[in-house]
Amino acid sequence: MKSLALSIAMAVLAGCTVAIPASAIAASPAAQKVPLPGNSVYQLDVQLTDQAGRTSAWRDRRGKPQLVSMFYTSCQYICPLIIDSGKAVQKQLSDAERARLGITLISMDPARDTPQALAKVATQRKLDPAQWTLASPAPDDVRSVAGVLNIRYRALADGEFNHTSALVLLDGEGRILARTEKMGSKPDPEFVEAVRKALK
Repeated sequence: MKSLALSIAMAVLAGCTVAIPASAIAASPAAQKVPLPGNSVYQLDVQLTDQAGRTSAWRDRRGKPQLVSMFYTSCQYICPLIIDSGKAVQKQLSDAERARLGITLISMDPARDTPQALAKVATQRKLDPAQWTLASPAPDDVRSVAGVLNIRYRALADGEFNHTSALVLLDGEGRILARTEKMGSKPDPEFVEAVRKALK
């Protein structure tokens, strides 16, 4: 899994394609009919369990542009700003544009980020479940997800994490179009423009 994540990450950064083992490709009929691009992050075969307790493949989000980031629910500092950043981008969009954009926050702390913990944050922050998905991968998949998104993190002795704070824009095929590390209630104008372009 680590070597696969590295291959995908390198392809994403280089903007090129990469050969992916058949075992890593989705078995669904739709995926078999229309193969994913080689530089799609959805080439990584990862299952996510969301705030409602539903488990599905990450690549099931295919078909709709997404803002993606990594976070953890017990974070009191930068992770709330990541949510603020997603909301700030949404505020710059029309109702029709917002309906076409998904926002997925993936936990780097799945041991503690149960569906109940994820749902608590979603409720507290008034995150519309039609647009926002908070989800945890299997513990062994966290590093692979971080790798394809180019997000660095390190667990600390006190249970906190040092980590990259970024919003990553994916197109409907899971290709990285843009990213921003400007967090907070004032969105990055260039990033917002990239989002609007992806939604056209």
